[in-house]
Amino acid sequence: MQFCFVHNNLNIFDLTRSLTFYREALGLTEVRRIVAPDDSFIIVFLSDGVSGHQLELTWMRDRKEPYNLGDNELHLAFRVDDYDGAHARHAAMGCICYENPAMGIYFINDPDGYWLEVIPARKSSE
Repeated sequence: MQFCFVHNNLNIFDLTRSLTFYREALGLTEVRRIVAPDDSFIIVFLSDGVSGHQLELTWMRDRKEPYNLGDNELHLAFRVDDYDGAHARHAAMGCICYENPAMGIYFINDPDGYWLEVIPARKSSE
């Protein structure tokens, strides 16, 4: 029996703002959308265009307040081939929320406060 990752879901407060952020910050693009018949929710699947894994963003029409993320220990990680370029982009966007230079990683915040880890591509010896 073999299991494989398909997607992760994040509930978001402002769909347009989130779609813009994920496109500009991480290059993710919409590949599928589900709209409830009564327009009470919209689910958008985003892809990096490389892996089969997708990010599912769920927007709920009746949600009036931002989501409580608790201690925010949950995060998604993204590997990038141009770490310095990504860092410069995210610094310009003002979305870097934590850096760990000793580990060679940093985190960015999405519009809802979710943490997204950015790690460099592995060296050939790793």
